[in-house]
Amino acid sequence: MVRSPLTEDLADLLQNAPELNFEIPNPEDEELPEFEFNQRVETAWVVCDRFDLQTDIWRGRILRAVRDREKKGGEGRGKGFLNWLKDREISKSQAYALIELANSADTLLAEGKLQPEAINNFSKRAFVETAQSPLQVQQLVSEAASGGDRITRREVKQLTDEWVAMTSDLLPEEVKEKAADRSLPPKHVAPLVRELEKLPESHQQEIQRTVAESPDIDTVKQLTSDARNLSKYLDAAAQVQTIDPNIIDLELALEEALRIGCLNVAADLVKQSAQLEQTAVKLYTTWKRLAGIADRLYVDTGASTPNLRSLITCIERITGSIVEVPLDDSKERTVRLQILTE
Repeated sequence: MVRSPLTEDLADLLQNAPELNFEIPNPEDEELPEFEFNQRVETAWVVCDRFDLQTDIWRGRILRAVRDREKKGGEGRGKGFLNWLKDREISKSQAYALIELANSADTLLAEGKLQPEAINNFSKRAFVETAQSPLQVQQLVSEAASGGDRITRREVKQLTDEWVAMTSDLLPEEVKEKAADRSLPPKHVAPLVRELEKLPESHQQEIQRTVAESPDIDTVKQLTSDARNLSKYLDAAAQVQTIDPNIIDLELALEEALRIGCLNVAADLVKQSAQLEQTAVKLYTTWKRLAGIADRLYVDTGASTPNLRSLITCIERITGSIVEVPLDDSKERTVRLQILTE
């Protein structure tokens, strides 16, 4: 049998490929000190983590090459790439997540922020989060990794929180100063910034004024919760068609909720209303589709298919204008909904 150059290359690659080969400590070894057991387990885990990260970066590069090749000369709007994924049991979302990881790695390396050997100092999730962080945070993390520090998600989050707390334009100077000297921990300040980013400027100002007057942990925590509930209230209110602006002034209702301290309850009320409306619309479209399917099946059946006709008869309980569904297996409690269309 004549081996092609490609076959020879693959054989050499497999023969020389690095192996994950280490001894996992025996969990039943009573003579092994707990400290040493944990240390050996942690070492093994770090090796796997590094191997996993490097493997996924290269998988992403391979997938990117296959996709780009298809774009250049393929036919069928990417069907070749999708078929390639299908043959290897890779979902489209998994493929593009790996491609994004490869892109992030190449960007960090190309811009000189990270040396190739420093990648081994990252956990996989920490590397992904670093690539998604602001440029200044990427620089800080890369410097730490290049210096030999082990980088996990905790370190990335800590550096991100510190950078956000000390640089965000949404925070008063009083808060930034306290974040800088650590009298106000950045891990409490950063969530406030992220919630403020979701709000219109008019709603940011009152929160900024309050936190400037009392820049302490309890105030920051309370305002973070208020901002989160306020964001939920505003987002959900815009989706609820039942709320008639001719009847209710949402801004005044919001002010009242803030005044009596029940913003979280008001936000939940609006959010659940939006979900109920969406569920009702989905129920109606599903009901219409089901009735159409039942009608088509009725046309295709007859005396020779009594069981199919019985199936259609059973389904009629939920295809008519009255939809009746038991609430539990005992069928003692039933919900009945009447669907009226204009």
